[in-house]
Amino acid sequence: MSIESKLQELGLTLPEAPKPVAAYVPAVMAGGYVYTAGQIPFVGGELKYKGKVGRDLDESQGYEAARVCVLNCLSVIKAQIGSLDKVEQVVKVTGFVASAPGFGGQPKVINGASELLGQVFGDKGLHARSAVGVNELPLDAACEVEMIVKVKQ
Repeated sequence: MSIESKLQELGLTLPEAPKPVAAYVPAVMAGGYVYTAGQIPFVGGELKYKGKVGRDLDESQGYEAARVCVLNCLSVIKAQIGSLDKVEQVVKVTGFVASAPGFGGQPKVINGASELLGQVFGDKGLHARSAVGVNELPLDAACEVEMIVKVKQ
């Protein structure tokens, strides 16, 4: 089953790759790997999840925001390599969570990204990961996710 079919089976649609909001490119291919820029939870050109998790949003809303971020990462990867079926392995996921003081649930929030990658890619979706709490993110986004994937040669 293709990755696109798997996404459809899960009731998900891959969005159009978001345009950069500053001076960078959405992804770079180097040495058989694609490195994405950090993606924030844009849906239809609008920032869907704003503010700090643990104050403005609860953990489950943060989880959903991370899912949106990873879908945006996947759309950027697809734009770079043409098809998500060329992904050999998801190597690394880094998640940043705009966190209210005292909020320590960053790993549970970024599970939104990690668990979705597992559902979509199976064992190829298993990855190393960091989940980091931060004071602020661009445009007041609730979270940001970046990825590294190995591409089939």
